[in-house]
Amino acid sequence: MVINDRIRNFSIIAHIDHGKSTLADRFLERAGLVSKVTEGQILDTLSLEKERGITIRAHPVTLFMKARDGFTYQFNLLDTPGHVDFNYEVSRSLKACEGAVLLVDATQGVEAQTIANTYLALENDLVIIPVINKIDVKDADIEGTQQEIQEILGFPPSEILQVSAKLGSGVDELIEEIVRRIPWPSGDSDAPLRALVFDSHFDTYKGVVVYVRLKDGRIRAGDKIRFMSTGKEFQVEEVGIFELRMVEREELLAGEVGYLTATIRDPLDVMTGDTITSVDHPSFIPIPGFRKNLPMVFAGIFPINTNEFEELKKSMEKLHLNDPAFSFEVESSDALGFGFRCGFSGLLHMEITMERLRREFGQDIIATVPNVEYEIELIDGSVIRLDNPGKFPQDTKIRDIREPVVDASIMMPPEYIGNVLELIQTRRAVFKEILYPESRRAIIKFEVPLQEIITDFFDSLKSVTRGYGTLDYEFKGFKSSDIAKVDILINKKPVDALSFMVHREKAERTGREILERMRKVIPRQMFEVNLQAAIGSKVIAKERIVPFRKDVIAKCYGGDVTRKRKLLEKQKEGKKKMKQIGNVTIPQEAFFAILSVKGDTKK
Repeated sequence: MVINDRIRNFSIIAHIDHGKSTLADRFLERAGLVSKVTEGQILDTLSLEKERGITIRAHPVTLFMKARDGFTYQFNLLDTPGHVDFNYEVSRSLKACEGAVLLVDATQGVEAQTIANTYLALENDLVIIPVINKIDVKDADIEGTQQEIQEILGFPPSEILQVSAKLGSGVDELIEEIVRRIPWPSGDSDAPLRALVFDSHFDTYKGVVVYVRLKDGRIRAGDKIRFMSTGKEFQVEEVGIFELRMVEREELLAGEVGYLTATIRDPLDVMTGDTITSVDHPSFIPIPGFRKNLPMVFAGIFPINTNEFEELKKSMEKLHLNDPAFSFEVESSDALGFGFRCGFSGLLHMEITMERLRREFGQDIIATVPNVEYEIELIDGSVIRLDNPGKFPQDTKIRDIREPVVDASIMMPPEYIGNVLELIQTRRAVFKEILYPESRRAIIKFEVPLQEIITDFFDSLKSVTRGYGTLDYEFKGFKSSDIAKVDILINKKPVDALSFMVHREKAERTGREILERMRKVIPRQMFEVNLQAAIGSKVIAKERIVPFRKDVIAKCYGGDVTRKRKLLEKQKEGKKKMKQIGNVTIPQEAFFAILSVKGDTKK
């Protein structure tokens, strides 16, 4: 058996904004890939990542580090996202690792995603190295943070390291601990090939670039490979490792992380979590794949120009390659034509996906109202699941509607407990308990319908806690609720793309808010435009857009008043006819108006 004891595969995991990408920069410096004058998060290559200051995708990089024992070690590092919406990115990265560096901000302490990522790492049997970051900051509470890590996460003080990723202090000690604590990968380079596909992206010239972690065997250019799940075979053209760019190598061995290309032109041929084996000396035991991501939020995405449907489809296939948490299927709308019903991990994930489609693929798109998936029991006893309001059956055919419910927890300083309790009361939440892991940290646990937190809950939470509140949630199941489908009508014609689902007690207020916003963005016509929100045949809210009025009697200077009346009546008849045959142009802003409806944070 050939074992390379100089390889260390690990991820950096943490809550959002705790310094993962900055620490990765210091590793790049120590490996000599960048100079000390380089600024910014180097591994955050997407323009969106640089603008928002967050990591969206997991980024692999191979570093060659010289340790104090004189040997050079190969570090395969995966920098991961911290936001709850990108939790699936973290789970994919951890499957390719033996260890994880758990980073905790000394000014913020243990937060929601710190706990979630710790459990995720433990589920994958990884060795965790807890590290307190930002020890150089004036407000740093190193002792308090160490106590939280000890009490909440269960790590003894002797295992907790301290670093300043910004200044680089403590990084050399961390490198030594990675060498000492994280086990080298097991695997036999002489055994039949088994490689885990943990990511991929599309290259215009090379086709699909497949990111792999070799568990057994070796792979080099010219080898014939087979994807176990699909049975499709290809010939490898190039293999290599990730530095700051893809660097070609002669071969990859068991335990290594790298990439391969094989002129794979169809993005659907590659599935994340699949196992690659050799055609000539195959293995028949696939590597256990990671859990399939379940979309939580759904929305329709349509091309503004209906002729660009096929281009949008190709773009989505390529995007799905390196973001398997994003799913899509074809759907059609009377108002918007052919498009796609898309699934996302959360609203931020949806926002980022749409922005990537616009920027990276040049797509001009429009999105419908985000919805969750409902479970509907029909009169005949059958149960169906629907995420598209336009496909909901008639009320007379429905026995019960069940909406998705999540177990949620909000972590914040104790002084904001009152504000947070007031906020969750407006979201139909069921309070469970308040925990005090230590004096400066409180956790509120509650059960809440998913629909109530997918639109503006994060913004409201940050507002009422001055940025200190963090939310974590997990799907619990479906629960019966009084849900109603609200149709938006323009001149008594329903616009299917604007329909939405809402709890019945909030239907009137939500419908009124939407119509008020639409009234401001739909341009005035030469005829009157009536906007209505309705549940079935019952109108629950309405607005009116007044028409332009031409002064037809301006040329009348005195004379008989009957002439003026005749001209006004003629104008009235003309507008009535226009209203019957006229089409109202709905601008893109009208759809955004629904997306921007903010929840009321007051009682």
